[in-house]
Amino acid sequence: MDRKRCCVKLSVHPSRGLMDEKFTVLVQNVLPGFQLTVYAFYKCEGGYSWEAFAHYTASATGAVNVSEDPSRGGTYSGVEPMGLMWSLRPVPGSKSGLRMRKMNVQTPMEVTISVYQGHLTEGFVDQVPLAAVVVERWYMAPGVRRIPITEGGLTATLFLPSGPGPFPGLLDLWGGGGKLVEYRAALLASHGIAAMALDYLTPQITKETGKMQHPQILGSRIAMLGLSFGTSVTLRMAVYSQVIKLRCAVCISGSHVQPIDGSVAQIMTSFNDNADKTRFNEEQHVIWRDLLMPIPTDASLKVDVGRLRCPLLLVVGEDDQNWPSYESAMDMKEMMQRAGNEHLLTVLSYPNAGHLIEPPFTPSARASAFKTISNTPQTGVCVFMVLWGGEPVAHSVAQEDSWRKTLVFLRVHLSSWAISPDSRFIF
Repeated sequence: MDRKRCCVKLSVHPSRGLMDEKFTVLVQNVLPGFQLTVYAFYKCEGGYSWEAFAHYTASATGAVNVSEDPSRGGTYSGVEPMGLMWSLRPVPGSKSGLRMRKMNVQTPMEVTISVYQGHLTEGFVDQVPLAAVVVERWYMAPGVRRIPITEGGLTATLFLPSGPGPFPGLLDLWGGGGKLVEYRAALLASHGIAAMALDYLTPQITKETGKMQHPQILGSRIAMLGLSFGTSVTLRMAVYSQVIKLRCAVCISGSHVQPIDGSVAQIMTSFNDNADKTRFNEEQHVIWRDLLMPIPTDASLKVDVGRLRCPLLLVVGEDDQNWPSYESAMDMKEMMQRAGNEHLLTVLSYPNAGHLIEPPFTPSARASAFKTISNTPQTGVCVFMVLWGGEPVAHSVAQEDSWRKTLVFLRVHLSSWAISPDSRFIF
């Protein structure tokens, strides 16, 4: 065993890359038919540990290629080239409700890939690996610049791509949990789009959202991307804003249902008015999707997407347990058909995918702890264990596919090319 431990070769290529870039894990110099476990370990900035593992049997040449060979068990099965990333889960004994989110995008996500003898399911810390390699995954490509913005009471971060520019711009809005979340904007900048992550749940939202003023940003080529509650603001801006005319918009796992004359705070309050529709599953996880159901017919209770004049990409998971995103997408499609602007709409709908559709290979969280944002000091902050939905494999497929198509959508509509009369995408 000591001799075998010395000669086993483990390689990962590329060992450094972007978070949405695939890598190949190759194990060599083992005996044909040798049973082994490939193990991934990550310790996040909050101090919590995550792991993923898969069982393999070496080929006749004494090798395992994770990109080509099937896993026989573990945190995933079958041929899953990036399963060691998207199936990462908290190690046994961790606190409940964890969700992996990179907070400091100026440092890499460092994942240790190891090989162990036999098909193990636990006790990895007590075993000596046959080989190990550290892999770095970055959200910021070399040359991307991070610029904090605090003017006018804003809390935002601008990410500028490498190079002199000028660049098309994008406002990146996350969900109703608030706080500044930077990793998606950093990754977009790594693909050539100047992206500003914005904590939009502030009083400045009504006055400032949509203004991306910087000498390296093309003010005539601005997009918005919203996830969850961020879609409420994105759709409102796309249809009604007099401050900016968007070139395109991307809405992930959200809805057009909202009182169109209300402020951001009033929109959130309107959702709370339907709190009696809250459901719980057998594990007492909160299900909020019914708060907006049924989709209203009253035009004053939803954004009039029939007035939309820029291309819109909707990304929805059909197992979304937090928002009725699929039902909302179908209603928006009907509204745009009646208005004659359906040519501007592209819908990506994914069976068995949940609410949190993030960049590729992000570990999915079917449920996690969620802190609500208080509108008043008297309300306070509440923590819920929220059911997001999604089956791990299907959700991973949705994340990878939708991200690739989102980048294509943004590149086309933020380019200098003229927009064709039919802006729908046939992927």
